[in-house]
Amino acid sequence: MAETADVVETVKQGYAFEGPAIELGALLVDGTPSPEAAVRIPLSMVNRHGLVAGATGTGKTKTLQLMAEQLSAAGVAVFAADIKGDLSGVSQPGVSSEKLLARTKTIGQEWTGTGFPTEFYALGGQGTGVPIRATITSFGPVLLSKVLGLNDVQESSLGLIFHYADKQGLTLLDIKDLRAVITHLTSDDGKGDLKELGGLSAATAGVILRALIGFSDQGAEAFFGEPEFDTADLLQQRDGKGVISLLELPNLQDRPALFSTFLMWLLADLFHDLPEVGDVDKPKLVFFFDEAHLLFADASKAFLSSIAQTVRLIRSKGVGVFFVTQTPKDVPDDVLAQLGSRVQHQLRAHTPNDAKALKATVSTFPNSSYDLGEVLTQLGIGEAIVTVMNEKGAPTPVAWTRLRAPQSLMAPATAEQLTAAVQGSAGNAKYTEVIDRESAYEKLAARVQAGAEQAEAEAQNKPAPQPKAAPSPRAQKAEKSMVEQVVGSSAFKQFARTAGREIIRGLFGAARRKR
Repeated sequence: MAETADVVETVKQGYAFEGPAIELGALLVDGTPSPEAAVRIPLSMVNRHGLVAGATGTGKTKTLQLMAEQLSAAGVAVFAADIKGDLSGVSQPGVSSEKLLARTKTIGQEWTGTGFPTEFYALGGQGTGVPIRATITSFGPVLLSKVLGLNDVQESSLGLIFHYADKQGLTLLDIKDLRAVITHLTSDDGKGDLKELGGLSAATAGVILRALIGFSDQGAEAFFGEPEFDTADLLQQRDGKGVISLLELPNLQDRPALFSTFLMWLLADLFHDLPEVGDVDKPKLVFFFDEAHLLFADASKAFLSSIAQTVRLIRSKGVGVFFVTQTPKDVPDDVLAQLGSRVQHQLRAHTPNDAKALKATVSTFPNSSYDLGEVLTQLGIGEAIVTVMNEKGAPTPVAWTRLRAPQSLMAPATAEQLTAAVQGSAGNAKYTEVIDRESAYEKLAARVQAGAEQAEAEAQNKPAPQPKAAPSPRAQKAEKSMVEQVVGSSAFKQFARTAGREIIRGLFGAARRKR
């Protein structure tokens, strides 16, 4: 009994924060909740990032929903990928039941059904939500290389292609723009430009072009183009509550790299545009990165380094990032080391790989009185092992926690509710209609067309040929196609030098936009 009292007192003192906090649940001792030992995350430490992990079906989504609700209530905006559509219920009040109220009573939770302000988005409009698109230019070569599955050499070559397009004023808005630039560089007319780039072979450019064609065949054109999503729209409030933005990801298994990399683009764009705020009482935005293992799988060293740098630095811009995945080993060490809060649901050890993952997970927790190798396989649904950063930046005691119940609907919203929310959204009018303005594809096509027209006009105005001697080798060399003459002219070269200032690129080679 004395030992139980000691555990309760240790957790009670370890989670007794002075400022506002996100309430996670109550300490569980020998299967019985201890409401007086509340387990919480200080709101001021949420931007020190975190991890929500656990096997499928152990309650990760409900934990995410619980945290999103309380962040919204505190005026903090939330972004989350809604993989299965389960989170859409956060927009609707929850439904009471005897079983629910009996559970909440045991952990000291006063439960009231509550809905929260929610925006629904869909990549490229492939779904119910407001369309989210990015331009190829802002997406950048590093993220695009991850999507296309390019190796390090090909990634570097794609960077050179972006560099060329930037310098030439060839705006890359969609996939056809990038394909047009690569096609030009690998054509007879573009050989000179290709040679000047250095380090880019025609063979490698051809590999990238084929990868893009295959990518397009999968229907990827819908995700790139304009109007481009303004990530500042994720930082909204309504009636003092932070807006919860949910991104629908249907058919995740078809394009896993695209979906996870698109989430990274959103985060990188926020990093580029948000001002430094330092340590704050509460974050501006908390970003839940679901299915995080997809982002890190087969990633290059440069890509992983950029992720680690983004996570490390975005904290000072008032953004917290929570990675949601099955085990901590899904997240690289450089990133895992920066995650201050941990909510670990049940793990299974049915296979040798499961046992290895369990052992790796245990090693990432602070020392505690628990045999975590055993406890982590015994956790019930809605239970988790928790440790967070206290207000001084030190880890709190490891606590076996029974989590609170979400107050919003723990089921998907109806199709009618989703449709009404999207149609009433300001973003619907802003982003739904596709824009196709002049960009690289049109500019390159216009050059070829202009060259052909000028050549035809000159041919028509040329006087009838007079018999003459066979041309000298020097004269033969001078005869070029009209396009070659245009590209090689001094006027064109001057245009190429002044057509567009090189776009400033930051992490991931993503273009920095001015608001």
